[in-house]
Amino acid sequence: MNIHEYQGKKILKSFGVRIQEGIVAATPDKAVEAAKELQKQTGTSWWVIKAQIHAGGRGKGGGVKLAKNLDEVKQIADQILGMQLVTHQTGPKGKKVLKVLVGQDVYYPGESETQEYYMGVLLNRDTGRNIIMYSPEGGVDIEGVAEKTPHLIFKEEIDPKVGLQAFQARKIAFNLGLTGGAVKEMVKFVYALYAAYEGTDSSMFEINPVLKTSDNLILAVDAKVTLDDNALFRHKDFKELRDETEEDPIEVEARRFDLNYVKLDGNVGCMVNGAGLAMATMDMIKMSGGDPANFLDVGGTANAKRVEEAFRIILKDPNVEAILVNIFGGIVRCDRVAQGIVDAYANIGDIKVPIIVRLQGTNATEGKALIDKSGLKVSSAIALEDAARLVKEVVG
Repeated sequence: MNIHEYQGKKILKSFGVRIQEGIVAATPDKAVEAAKELQKQTGTSWWVIKAQIHAGGRGKGGGVKLAKNLDEVKQIADQILGMQLVTHQTGPKGKKVLKVLVGQDVYYPGESETQEYYMGVLLNRDTGRNIIMYSPEGGVDIEGVAEKTPHLIFKEEIDPKVGLQAFQARKIAFNLGLTGGAVKEMVKFVYALYAAYEGTDSSMFEINPVLKTSDNLILAVDAKVTLDDNALFRHKDFKELRDETEEDPIEVEARRFDLNYVKLDGNVGCMVNGAGLAMATMDMIKMSGGDPANFLDVGGTANAKRVEEAFRIILKDPNVEAILVNIFGGIVRCDRVAQGIVDAYANIGDIKVPIIVRLQGTNATEGKALIDKSGLKVSSAIALEDAARLVKEVVG
């Protein structure tokens, strides 16, 4: 689950990470109020206005601007709020900005001793260990740094048996070229950042940039945080951080019916039970000349109602030219899936796209009989090869 920058910074601050202070606002007038409050709290006389969307590259898209007085705060907030912000991570449609973060200016006017770094904490799935990835080239596109100057990307892997060690935190500071008091401050920062990552059961914490000020303070100027959905039961208050306006509306609807759905860009919708079978089905669609339009796992307890809702969700995608249902009945009963297909036809109305159904396992014979007796225009298959052949015929 992605969250906004201002939410991520609040979490970081609660774990002792020094941050660029800021107040979120949804109108230009509220932005001015936020700027005045920040001036009281921090003494700042300049402010940075930052669009709050779930995407990076906001500055290049015009979503981050500096205001040098309160009139500029209002003017810039008015420009950013409501804009369709397009970045390299949003796609060509962009995302509508509904909130801005009014932050203190931490780049002291006239100072030349500030330095920007990149730092991220995530799981290395190859080794099953957390890693801290960092670079002295912060504040820019980190993907470009990795591509053009890979020697400037450092990684520190954490042994889960002993956790983050002091020598590792110091090594990070030295690799970033820090000396003197800045080393001590960076060590504190690294420890607090790692504690926030572990303490929130997150999938990723990315700070770009981490800033060293001229007086050797180390702080997070940005925060990109991804929380692990599977751990939200341990952090019930985090559920309130979800912003469904930032998510695909079809995926939001699917979640309400406990369907694991991810929209893709292809033309063949697929409905499967089990993530492994879903991945294999998507590969099969690709090998048959089509492209998967979605990942949709109805789960091991699928009933007729859930299957009907899955059909409704798949059919919301105008790019879908065919639907492949591939069910292996272990816990789930194939006759229930078949009944869901029949109900979907009856309740949704005229389904114009061809449907291919492969049922194997528990009550597969009964499920096939239900579909055959219904008189529906559904192609059935027994073997995966048959399903692949039918997909190929449908997509031409």
